[in-house]
Amino acid sequence: QVQLVESGGGSVQAGGSLRLSCAASGSISVINTMGWYRQAPGKQRDVVAVIARGGTTTYADSMKGRFTISRDNDKNTVYLQMNSLRPEDTAVYYCNADIVSRFGARYREVWGQGTLVTVSS
Repeated sequence: QVQLVESGGGSVQAGGSLRLSCAASGSISVINTMGWYRQAPGKQRDVVAVIARGGTTTYADSMKGRFTISRDNDKNTVYLQMNSLRPEDTAVYYCNADIVSRFGARYREVWGQGTLVTVSS
């Protein structure tokens, strides 16, 4: 079994920064693509950023230039550095990953429980 746990959420003023972490654990052989998603109250869950195992990144347009996704494959961890935060960034942020277990099973969408980010004006 594999799982993801997010951390680093909290409350900040507009213009501030936060760094989110997501650590994968369990019987992991390899983690392919990892990503961050967010869901504001009453809205759908949307992609924030995605990073491939080799480091190629993709961002939603509203996050470009403000957010940076990165990963440490040795630690099975993905990060999201969030700068110049805006009130509209307030949401629960979720980590997901495409994981192959040590037993050969492919888990294409493993999700964490989410971490709340609140940005005040």
